[in-house]
Amino acid sequence: MAKDTADRLAIQELIQNWVLWRDGRMWDRFRTVWHKEGQMWATWFQGSYEEFIKVSQEGYDRGVRIMHMLGGISIDIKGTRAIAQTRMFIQQRAPVEGVVCDVTCYGKFYDFLEKRRGRWGIVLRRLAYEKDRIDPVEPGAKVKLDQKLVATFPEGYRHLAYLQAKIGYTIKDELPGLDGPPLAALYAKGEAWLKGKKLT
Repeated sequence: MAKDTADRLAIQELIQNWVLWRDGRMWDRFRTVWHKEGQMWATWFQGSYEEFIKVSQEGYDRGVRIMHMLGGISIDIKGTRAIAQTRMFIQQRAPVEGVVCDVTCYGKFYDFLEKRRGRWGIVLRRLAYEKDRIDPVEPGAKVKLDQKLVATFPEGYRHLAYLQAKIGYTIKDELPGLDGPPLAALYAKGEAWLKGKKLT
């Protein structure tokens, strides 16, 4: 039990550090939460963590502002592998149709982790996007969205996708949401990971 507790604490600390170091642009420290082949999948990016660092810094230099907050965490460990699900929300601020807005998207991180040479690291980070909303920053301001464009994005992250598309990002569709086949497929991939199978 003591060994398992230590592993759980290490994984929880790693996930907390991901947020603090990513949002604080502490890239050398951020690299330490990943294994060398680590991949990041989000609405606007899918690729290696090194490329994620690069495009995140480039975005920040252009004025992109994204923040993350964490809630509860559930960790399943089998041997040297683990799946961690962490309640979170993402908040991004940007002009939308000429009005500065905050988009808040609620969901969870779904992390594939492995312990190598005594160190836990992320092999793949996926997200499930459950619901979101858009709010003008200035009290009383109103933003008029292109409803046809809004409707092209999945329900769980349609306002986040709208904002990100408007500032130039290509948005991946059919990402996991509150329910449905993409979420079921993600859970199945997690179960396979814990059984020792390779990520595909």
